[in-house]
Amino acid sequence: MRFALEIDRSLTGRAWRWRGAEPAGSAGALIDDLLRARGCTNESLERERAPTIRAFMPDPSVFRDMDRAAERLAAAVIDRESVTIFGDYDVDGATSAALLIRLLRDLGLEAGAYIPDRLMEGYGPSGEALVALARQGSSLVVTVDCGAQAFDALEAAREAGLDVIVVDHHKCAAALPVAHALVNPNRLDESDEGAGHGHLAAVGVAFLLGAALIRTLRARGWFATRPEPRLMDLLDIVALGTVADVAQIRGLNRAFVAQGLKAMARRGNIGLNALLAASRLERAPQCSDLGFALGPRINAGGRVGRSDLGVRLLTTLDPDEAASIARELDQLNAERRAIEGAVQEEAERILAELGDSAVAVVAGTGWHPGVIGIVAGRLKEKAGIPVIVIALDDAGIGKGSGRSINGVDLGAAVLAAKDHGLLVAGGGHAMAAGLTIERGHLAAFADFLEERLREDVKRAAATKALLIDLLVAPGGLTPELVTQMDEAGPFGNGWPAPRIALGPVRVIRADIVGTDHVRAVVAGEDGKSIKAVAFRQSQTALGQALLGSDPSRRFWLAGRAKIDDWGARPAAELHIEDLAPL
Repeated sequence: MRFALEIDRSLTGRAWRWRGAEPAGSAGALIDDLLRARGCTNESLERERAPTIRAFMPDPSVFRDMDRAAERLAAAVIDRESVTIFGDYDVDGATSAALLIRLLRDLGLEAGAYIPDRLMEGYGPSGEALVALARQGSSLVVTVDCGAQAFDALEAAREAGLDVIVVDHHKCAAALPVAHALVNPNRLDESDEGAGHGHLAAVGVAFLLGAALIRTLRARGWFATRPEPRLMDLLDIVALGTVADVAQIRGLNRAFVAQGLKAMARRGNIGLNALLAASRLERAPQCSDLGFALGPRINAGGRVGRSDLGVRLLTTLDPDEAASIARELDQLNAERRAIEGAVQEEAERILAELGDSAVAVVAGTGWHPGVIGIVAGRLKEKAGIPVIVIALDDAGIGKGSGRSINGVDLGAAVLAAKDHGLLVAGGGHAMAAGLTIERGHLAAFADFLEERLREDVKRAAATKALLIDLLVAPGGLTPELVTQMDEAGPFGNGWPAPRIALGPVRVIRADIVGTDHVRAVVAGEDGKSIKAVAFRQSQTALGQALLGSDPSRRFWLAGRAKIDDWGARPAAELHIEDLAPL
């Protein structure tokens, strides 16, 4: 990739490079250029322009244990067994559990839900919880978004005579826990085709299990006298779980999100409708809404409230109950933001004292474990390195959550640290991980990660550049252009939204709005001006450059183009990510 606009070092220290071989074109060529720059071949352009489930859906049988899981679930449906769906307390767990509960309900089986309390029980199934479910009459438990590392718990379930199906996507060890079936594209012994779907969130794996279950029941003649459920109607919650879990938006996941947004716009899910109302979203939902508005509210139940609220919301058939739960989640989300701010402030202070580390391990006593993942993500964005934030309790036991950068597999490193005896528990995937650690092992754990990941982080930094898709003057940045670029979506992790270079421009005026955002009006050599915003940048070099700019000084700006629809008519604006002086 060659330098874009000959910028080898911007104000933030990054090189600018064209994402494709050259800047994206215009008119009809723009969408295809954007798709090619994201890895599409000429042969795949047609299906990528409008991703459908049919075009990307694999045969569920390619995944190990999928058919065995579907057969066991089918038997439970036919025999009206007592089934419990055991989910994680985050959005992926809630949506995975809700999908299976709603599907089984449509098949005539009312399954129960069990979501562990984050603070009292921690992540994943415990032997105590599974044995209790068996004693209460459950003959089958399906764990979703958890279970891949639950060796002791699943052994206890087996001894209690309880069948367990594990539906997960987290990293697996070479040895697998005992289960009736373990469906996970990230099993080390997965087929090549199955492993090719290792980027799926757990809710995507649950959707595939649902498809396998319907096919199995169809083969048994179950639908001879009853209608088949419409699995596609559940794509709205599949999209929510996929985006909120920051799964890569490529391949089948792109189809899940593209079609799921259409399903969500039809407002067929009572709980999601209530959540949209509580989030003050009246227009058709966009991909970013799932990650920044809906997902955090579902998560808030597990982080600082009751962990089962998300599943209850997504499965209720009562509009009044849905509205009540949505209001409660909205309030819990506000509380979560306040708690998060306090933890982040203290964590940033500790991070500043760490010096030149390749991986930051930040720990504090009394931090709320429900917000450490969010804080880890914010610190990772600020520092540009993998970050693990650990909340220590009074007994010296820490619950940690980590977020990584592209090219650095944090989940595998955490599993390796567990194998070395440094962790009580741990697991995850490439971009995120969770763990339990004793205070006395913190230093050794930090040293282990530093040694294991230093070169990976160094390589990631060496190749780090700001990738630019196209160049426009202020007059060319219109709502029509933004709408056209959106046709190459949906965008998210692994399928980045187009980034434009704007300029050359002069800063006409700039001021601070909100907490620490910089709002500016910039004018180009074409005589046109446009509004631009740099979020959370008032105290950074970028923000100060905008605020203190000489009106005669010219810049290139880089960022994402958005539509501002607050005024009398929509207008395009730029959300600034970087700046380079001419």
